[in-house]
Amino acid sequence: MASSAPSTVPMGNEPPDGAALQQSPWRNRASLASGLASLEQFLERAGFDRAPWLVAAFGAGIAAWFLLANHWQWLGLLAACGGVALGALAALRPDGRFPYLRQALATLALMVALGCLLVWGKSAVVGTPAISRPMVTVLAAKVIHRIEQPAEGRVRLLLATRNPEDGRAIRVRVNLPLAQDNPAIAEGASVRLRARLMPPAPPMLPGGYDFARAAWFSGLAATGSVLGEVTVTTPAEQNSALRRSQRFLSAHVRSNLAGSPGTIAAAFASGDRGAIAETDDEAMRHSGLTHLLSISGLHVSAIIAAAYFLASRLLGLWGWLALRVRIPLVAAATGALTGIGYTLLTGAEVPTIRSCIGAVLVLGALALGREPLSLRLLAAAAFAVLLLWPEALIGPSFQMSFAAVASIIALHGTARMRAFMAPREEPWWARGLRNLAAVVLTGLVIELALMPIGLFHFHQSGVYGALANVVAIPLTTFLSMPLIALALLFDLVGAGAPFWWLTGKSLEALLGLAHWTAAMPGAVTRMPSMGQGAFALFVAGGVWLALWHGRIRLAGLIPAGLGALLLTTLQPPDVLISSDGRHVGITGEVPEELLMLRDSRSDFAKDNLTELAGMAGETRALSQWRGARCNPDFCAIRLVRGGRSWDLLMTRGKDMAAERELAAACDRTDIVISDRYLPRSCRPRWLKADRRMLDQTGGLTIDLSARTVRTVAESQGQHGWWAPPPAFRAGPRPAPPSGAATAAEPAPTPAPAPATTVPLYTP
Repeated sequence: MASSAPSTVPMGNEPPDGAALQQSPWRNRASLASGLASLEQFLERAGFDRAPWLVAAFGAGIAAWFLLANHWQWLGLLAACGGVALGALAALRPDGRFPYLRQALATLALMVALGCLLVWGKSAVVGTPAISRPMVTVLAAKVIHRIEQPAEGRVRLLLATRNPEDGRAIRVRVNLPLAQDNPAIAEGASVRLRARLMPPAPPMLPGGYDFARAAWFSGLAATGSVLGEVTVTTPAEQNSALRRSQRFLSAHVRSNLAGSPGTIAAAFASGDRGAIAETDDEAMRHSGLTHLLSISGLHVSAIIAAAYFLASRLLGLWGWLALRVRIPLVAAATGALTGIGYTLLTGAEVPTIRSCIGAVLVLGALALGREPLSLRLLAAAAFAVLLLWPEALIGPSFQMSFAAVASIIALHGTARMRAFMAPREEPWWARGLRNLAAVVLTGLVIELALMPIGLFHFHQSGVYGALANVVAIPLTTFLSMPLIALALLFDLVGAGAPFWWLTGKSLEALLGLAHWTAAMPGAVTRMPSMGQGAFALFVAGGVWLALWHGRIRLAGLIPAGLGALLLTTLQPPDVLISSDGRHVGITGEVPEELLMLRDSRSDFAKDNLTELAGMAGETRALSQWRGARCNPDFCAIRLVRGGRSWDLLMTRGKDMAAERELAAACDRTDIVISDRYLPRSCRPRWLKADRRMLDQTGGLTIDLSARTVRTVAESQGQHGWWAPPPAFRAGPRPAPPSGAATAAEPAPTPAPAPATTVPLYTP
């Protein structure tokens, strides 16, 4: 019988099987070498600055620590970085080729690991666990700091005390009503008071502000309010001269300039924002001018620039000194000292310190004859800040400050912009128009750079902010702040009144611009919560655009464009549930209005719900909506989403309920929402978001069309500031739903909504 096995004898020019099998690895190796050579040539031709990319990798390591969930993932990132660095050094070194690629891979991997290690270490060293539960207690404390906020009718006190539960030293922040304030309650005084304390609040809803994370790094264990009178047990020693000067300066400014202009001038002079009216603050925010109210880069730079200019001009008139000392060096030192003094006088907040560090580095570059504004200098400033405050990376203040400066440097570093701004023979009016066009273009670029940051953190962004800043920044820098300085100077001889009058007029113009801009149609762009993926695309595109040179930088428009495309697909969630279950918002029933389960006495819940829904703030009580049925204990509503009907049952009362009747109501409902612990016999068709579940998941947003649920817990991982309480009862607990894959498929035609006559069940 003939064998059916294939012949192994080579035919014609065909290679033997063994040779055929060996060609594929060689081809792959050749392709790999060719790809590495192409990358090497690209890096060699690019002519990029290494320092900004190293700082970007350092920041990526910090961001990765916040994004990854637990220590196993952090260790995995460190191991991966170590493997990449060692692999690059070992695999690419033997033949001496690819030096740029080897250096880039090794150094970038090491900087990512260093960033992750730094923020992990700081979290372990300075992270402060919160108190375990809300409590009302009597505290014996020492006042560390007090902030007067007359516009809000309170004084905010930062206290050093002991945890009533375990006796450990903690810091708490409490609000004291102005009616109960006492001048003796000053920094350094020992006091005794009764207070209601709460653990620092995590985000109310997914995508909201995480105060618990900020408190973890700032050493704050609790917040609350004072109940009753405060007893001063030990009077404060004399406050520091700096603190006395700050308060005297703020009071002096307000005494010479009444009304809203006085509060703005006090903020510029001393950093005291507590007296600014809410309407003015909101107008400045909606017009894109709120950055003028916080002492940051603009104010510090203006003060330092003025000191440098005056010192260089006045000292230059002294011939003996000019012949023996380098005037730019003395002027830089004068500007640096002035900036440091202004930073201390205005409270030395972290954003102000960051701005001062950057400005001092610019002065150093000027003194050494180097380019004062460059990406290398900006990278050095960012690295210095992140070494001290790595947690600042994920905050809007750091991101906006450095994004604005990076966009200015990148724009004015392009060949076309340099050619446009190059000196030339032209009439004065043409030069003025060219400079104005450059200012407007710079403002537009800054606005485009900051818009994704504003949408991600605040869920809104000013549309006309670039144009408003074209007027507001010169008005503040070259008119208002110099007039305040002159008024204070001439007050020494009792002749400051004319300058205060001029200051008031300039600040009235600033406030008028803010209110006019904020009132324009479409002045504020609002969007639902932006996902981390879309924001990461914007950040990657922005970093690429800023750090590369030539046409290759245009590749950064690809991820930025994808991020913008994702923004167009954003839809508000159908249901928003606060972390305590008390506040529920429903979208899509009334155009541009949010239906709310409860009327809140404070604006905090309302603002959070409307901002994360991407709405302007218009709300309506659910009980006043004709599509809902409510009684004092329950509200029921039917929503039509995704081609089907959904029945929701929400509790809002405090009375006891018959368990059997409640269980029957739950059986006929798709989603049950409650701020109380419901019995296990309550089994809705799809989701039971009662207090037992919300304690573990935090706030929820529900997209009924996609049948997905987002939770606060998804973004928290096992970081120290996220500590959900133990389950109310032993036994299995409902797992936090993460999407359609974990949710039971609801019935296609649910029964009518249950009657709302069942009182609330309390275990």
